[in-house]
Amino acid sequence: MSSSLAATASRAVGKLSPSNTALLVCDVQERFRPLIHKMETVVNTTKFMTSVAKELQFPIVVTQQYTKVFGPTIKDAFEDSNDIGSLAPIFEKKKFSMCTEECTQHISSLNKTSFLLVGIEAHVCLQQTALDLLEKGHEVHIIADGVSSQQKYDREIALRRMETSGAYITTAQSAAFMLLGGADHSNFKAVSKLVKDHMINTNEFNE
Repeated sequence: MSSSLAATASRAVGKLSPSNTALLVCDVQERFRPLIHKMETVVNTTKFMTSVAKELQFPIVVTQQYTKVFGPTIKDAFEDSNDIGSLAPIFEKKKFSMCTEECTQHISSLNKTSFLLVGIEAHVCLQQTALDLLEKGHEVHIIADGVSSQQKYDREIALRRMETSGAYITTAQSAAFMLLGGADHSNFKAVSKLVKDHMINTNEFNE
């Protein structure tokens, strides 16, 4: 094989596999619910992605920004709210990025190379998390229908900023089916049902 063909063959294109993936849920908290643009879609999409992660058995990590002020993680973001803090450990923070010392240590212990991001706000905490992870050499996948900001324009610019920095912008359904890889996956029927149930909800970003 020529060197040019070898380079093409080894090119990173952001394929996802449950074995090397973790889901990061950034600050999906009660106080923000009435403030964020299209927040109900963010919550619904977060619920879908946490359900997919649970079904495919890859880790979920949750942060909460200054919980005393902004409240707990929205229970509706998980199919089973008992998973919050158990299946999905919570890391308290005041730093904007999720990559606090404590959370970074936990993420490192997972030995994952690809990270799916959902949460808020796209132009602050989520963007800074994405940049920190990219700087460490990780692959970052932004679930576009699972992130937002108070202002629509801030969200749009943040998505462009993260993409130009090397993050992959994708959708919840696209990520879910890439994680499956094919209809012969043992969890295909279960994840397909999650997709069907999720599609009942209005995706406000389609408007």
